[in-house]
Amino acid sequence: MTDKDVAQDLAGKVAIVTGSARGIGKAIALGLAQRGADVVITDVDEAQARQTASEVSELGRRSLAIRCDVGSREEVEGLIKQVVTELGQLDIYVNNAGITRDTLLIRMSEDQWSQVMDINLKGTFFGCKAAAKVMMKARTGRIVNIASVVGRMGNVGQANYSASKAGVIALTRTAARELAARNITVNAVAPGYIETEMTQGLPEKAKAAFLERIPLGRPGSAEDVAGAVCFLCSPAADYITGQCITVDGGMTTF
Repeated sequence: MTDKDVAQDLAGKVAIVTGSARGIGKAIALGLAQRGADVVITDVDEAQARQTASEVSELGRRSLAIRCDVGSREEVEGLIKQVVTELGQLDIYVNNAGITRDTLLIRMSEDQWSQVMDINLKGTFFGCKAAAKVMMKARTGRIVNIASVVGRMGNVGQANYSASKAGVIALTRTAARELAARNITVNAVAPGYIETEMTQGLPEKAKAAFLERIPLGRPGSAEDVAGAVCFLCSPAADYITGQCITVDGGMTTF
């Protein structure tokens, strides 16, 4: 396979990336488009979603910008119905949308717990279920869920976020077992310390502590995460399912 073939190995595919107006989601959307896929941008930030969709279009791909709150089953189901109606199919679904409501466990309110669970875990459940219904009829498809290294190791002040991402990993493995017979792969990507708007607000002392634990000596980029997601959506990953690929510069490896 030549470099040109690799760059276009998702040609003819239609992908939805949730939470893709900016950050990691945007990088994933653009990465999929660069490899030939038509990409639907969905986010609660409609204006930024339209801007990202225009960047996908500039790459010569079809794109839609659709507002969707992934914590709403009705909105997720409506999103997928609209995409199939307008673009004719759904081949790739990336559950990327997520939020944080960080505080220590003893200070965490029930609302802070529920908000994170509703978006990060229940939203991923809604997306997997609705996408699977379409993909099962086509007898093919790729679902990639964005987890986190804290779903494996925990993190101070993130009991809700860590629990939600651990749930995403378990959901991924179960869905992979259930959907494999229909040639649908389900995998997860667990980013470590990635430079995004979400991490920019961390205190400098916390950033330095993270860097000390990363053997590669640098924070990751959104494009680092996107590369792993694009691989899992590509023909090169046809025989990979139920896995969680860690993208953390070695932080949790040693």
